[in-house]
Amino acid sequence: MTNVNIRNMLGLREVVNVSGTMTGLGASIAVPEVAEAMSRILPQFVEINDLQRKASAVIARLTGAEAGFVTASCSAGITLAIAGCMTGDNLAAIERLPDTTLLKNEVVVQMGHVVSYGAPVDQAIRIAGAKPVLVGQATSAFEHHLEGAINERTAAAVYVVSHHVVNYGLLELSRFAEICHARNVPVIVDAASEYDLRGFLEAGADLVLYSGHKFLGGPTSGIVAGAKEMVRHAFLQNAGIGRGMKVGKESIYGVMAALEAWEKRDHAGIRAREKSYLDLWREALGAYGGVSAAIEADPTQNPLDRLRVTVDPTVTHITAWDLVDALARGNPPVIARDHEVEHNYFYLDPCNLHPGQEQVVAKRLGEELDKARASNEIIATSLSDRNRRRFDSLRRWPD
Repeated sequence: MTNVNIRNMLGLREVVNVSGTMTGLGASIAVPEVAEAMSRILPQFVEINDLQRKASAVIARLTGAEAGFVTASCSAGITLAIAGCMTGDNLAAIERLPDTTLLKNEVVVQMGHVVSYGAPVDQAIRIAGAKPVLVGQATSAFEHHLEGAINERTAAAVYVVSHHVVNYGLLELSRFAEICHARNVPVIVDAASEYDLRGFLEAGADLVLYSGHKFLGGPTSGIVAGAKEMVRHAFLQNAGIGRGMKVGKESIYGVMAALEAWEKRDHAGIRAREKSYLDLWREALGAYGGVSAAIEADPTQNPLDRLRVTVDPTVTHITAWDLVDALARGNPPVIARDHEVEHNYFYLDPCNLHPGQEQVVAKRLGEELDKARASNEIIATSLSDRNRRRFDSLRRWPD
């Protein structure tokens, strides 16, 4: 059965992912060590809390934290971490959540960090029963904003590291943490898609949350790492609201395998291979007027570059978003990174390709640009209609 194409068997499209580590596409290619580890533990019974102790030791070694555990997702990690800051080890309070009567229940977060990763950041806070308190404005947050938002009801502060956040005018993590700590407020960092497993704790975070299934190449999961007492308080939520966010033995052990494989990964070799993909695509697009392609560094300083493809529809006869949609409809479907496509550009992310797929991407780009160039009219659909179609499709699921 190892040679069976599982997507064909299930009737699923064979997607080529140049969007990145997106949950909606399955996040990443799991490394072989993870698949092997998960298959080994699946037939076995284990005591989950003891397995989590073993995971804690691996997480601590890789991150420099005092302790850690594995949960269902990074989003779950946000909720559990905040819950732990509100309840401590009070088991009765843990069982009462999301009722926060008599608890500190406010969580400060910069307004420019309240983004959606598929669901809103502030919803992950509210699920615990906490009240998000927005700091500053969307494009500016200063020290006095944060200081003025903290009071006797403040349970925690959340800091988000993501390409989605506003990347100017906001407080940097070290100063954010310094202000919070001066007022005895713990800092939780959402670093779901980040390579850096140590820097956020070193910069002042008390808890850091990572995705186990993005750059680590593990199973769908989240990692909570940081100060031992705070990790313990978050872990205890598994006896309360965390029950619905529980993680299986296979995912815990899979994350352990992913972290250990990360230590041995040839990061420089991977980056060199990804750079060759970017060069290939940039050269292929150079043959088309109205298209400019530039290699850009990751905005959160991950060791990863992407190709920014800017489209002039008056020359190419197609808008950037229509080109993205055409790529996604084709055979095979090529899914590009389109979160800023209304500005007439999209990105090609090289980090999730199987060997040979870089050539497929180059070929598909050429096919769709050639079709558009042959069109007598500019292909320009309504952006609002495009967005509406996406949500209408979601509302019709599973039809």
